[in-house]
Amino acid sequence: GGSSGIGAATALELARCGARVILATRSARRGEAAASRIRRETGNNEVQFMHLDLASLRSVRAFASTFLRQEPQLHLLINNAGVSAGGTTEDGFSLPFQVNHLGHFLLTQLLLERLRSCAPSRVVIVASSAHCAGRLRPESLGRPPSGLFSTFQDYCDSKLANVLHARELATREEGTQVTCYAVHPGFVNTSLFRYAPLWLKPLLLPLAWLLFLDASEGAQVVLDCATQEGLEPLTGRYFTDGGPRLPWPVGRDDRLARALWEGSERLLGL
Repeated sequence: GGSSGIGAATALELARCGARVILATRSARRGEAAASRIRRETGNNEVQFMHLDLASLRSVRAFASTFLRQEPQLHLLINNAGVSAGGTTEDGFSLPFQVNHLGHFLLTQLLLERLRSCAPSRVVIVASSAHCAGRLRPESLGRPPSGLFSTFQDYCDSKLANVLHARELATREEGTQVTCYAVHPGFVNTSLFRYAPLWLKPLLLPLAWLLFLDASEGAQVVLDCATQEGLEPLTGRYFTDGGPRLPWPVGRDDRLARALWEGSERLLGL
């Protein structure tokens, strides 16, 4: 998710630090343009685009295969891409659940052995305070919820999945030097709002421009979790711009975290 918004701002700062950065994005045009801009602004030529469409599990597997073949090192995986639109993917899952959680879950699993071999390494998952309204049901994972506000509920469910994914990954990777952090970047004015309902846009968009953070401000907590020294004891925790915070109670449910992990594996055939 490095072609725009928080992802692009994060990639820019990592490139400024001298990192080799792979922009994994759906649009080749936007991805190539972002990589070119970052190379130009930072003077770091180690910034590359690779195609990845999280709405296609076939694309996720192809990306992981190509990455593992071409890139011997992986120290930092930032799962940032997200959508708020409704719909169904080619794999038959709800669009927000697959793009925001299931595709990232599969990608992380496919790259996990490389992260272990390059440890110490980190996984940063961009979540949201919207997890407070999440209502994950293990028996219906991947199916869009019903009701008038189903798309909003679907988005909140996927953000809860992000928080629980980080929590369970940290538990399972204890002792491997792979650590994981869920991040609420704040209310950031990004292209995510292009999916807002038409009736809400006249209210939401002016507020976004006036009151929300810009992408570079939203990226700061992501960068902190990616680069700050000494965070290893806080693996699995939920971070905001004020540092580690307790997620809402539903985001601290270890039994639900395990059920989500096992259900995600089942849906993906892992």
